[in-house]
Amino acid sequence: MQRILSTELATTEPGTKVTIAGWIHRRRLLKSVAFLIVRDAAGLSQVVVTDPATREQLERLTEETVVEVTAVVTANEQAPQGVELASPEIQETSRVAVPLPFELHRPALSASLPTQLDHAALALRHPSRAASLRISAAVTRGFRRALEEQRFVEIHTPKIVESATESGANVFELDYFGRPAYLAQSPQFFKQMMVGVFERVFEVGPVFRAEPSDTARHLAQYTSLDAEMGFIRDHRDVMAALTRTIAGMLGEVAGMIETPGVPDEIPAVHFAEALRIAGAPEDEPDLAPAHERAVGEWALREHGSEFVFVTGYPMRKRPFYTHPDPADPAWSNSFDLLFRGLEIVTGGQRLHRYEDYVAVLGGAGEQGYLDAFRYGMPAHGGWAIGLERFVARLTGAANVREVTAFPRDLHRVAP
Repeated sequence: MQRILSTELATTEPGTKVTIAGWIHRRRLLKSVAFLIVRDAAGLSQVVVTDPATREQLERLTEETVVEVTAVVTANEQAPQGVELASPEIQETSRVAVPLPFELHRPALSASLPTQLDHAALALRHPSRAASLRISAAVTRGFRRALEEQRFVEIHTPKIVESATESGANVFELDYFGRPAYLAQSPQFFKQMMVGVFERVFEVGPVFRAEPSDTARHLAQYTSLDAEMGFIRDHRDVMAALTRTIAGMLGEVAGMIETPGVPDEIPAVHFAEALRIAGAPEDEPDLAPAHERAVGEWALREHGSEFVFVTGYPMRKRPFYTHPDPADPAWSNSFDLLFRGLEIVTGGQRLHRYEDYVAVLGGAGEQGYLDAFRYGMPAHGGWAIGLERFVARLTGAANVREVTAFPRDLHRVAP
């Protein structure tokens, strides 16, 4: 008999004999009856056991043992999805013979986050942890769909590079056949070059940052949702495309989780004004986490938006390829997007003229990268979204590691 998933039981005619398979999520051994809760990738199924021999078999089984159950569908409003399985035949396919480090049948995991991460293979089976990963998948799917609707083409770029993208610091060096190479901090150089091919490109992939930051918002490896687009007027065209993309991403998870509204035009505030709103000194070169929270509270209070752009960051705090503000070159045509008081996106307009790169890089630029501008490049710009940080903010997780399957940070490189 072909296996069906737990979610298919509700649409199965009562009295039908079916087969389900999954993990023993919980056993409830009452005096006159026993209940077996089976978990599969889609959800939970309840099996009622009244036969003494089957009950004896169930008593010997342990949680997380993999079983196959053939039984009759029966209506029961108290059971998951309003149905349960009766008169079961239970076949064990993979037994768990060791004690579990923590219980999975509780509504919330009681184990500490470090313990969960140490036992990721088990912790990720908990419905709450699995749900966050499904949300990540949906967000990524929405990112792809929204950009494809805007004529972007997906690309795949190298993660082993000859030199650092953003700066000489915070990179992981490796031995590449006897010569030094680095893990890519971002696909920035490549996606700019590919603007010369497709005009609009995007990538979903890992990036690596050797920052000695041991915080709830930082990872040494995370998933970056990157995009770059050509033939723009300035960074505001990029912001408009990003706004449409964020709306598409949230539309993909609607129904899975409560999502915030995305204004047709997300409110924007210049960096200098953001400092004033946050009560920070005028000469601050960047926004601290407390400043970001203050600006986020202002946007919600004044504009009813959980999103806010901060534009015009000082040029001295932005990468070399950032385009300055033509009206005042001390400021940049760049932006960050804050979501619920946390920076989740960095982007802006890039330099696009060859002579500008020669001026800022001298002879230090990579030949292949500079060729993109030597051979003609339109005005362009783009952004990078930190997937884990965005999903953590969306779900209310206090730590990005809660929404990351196998986080890599200052202390953790396994499992």
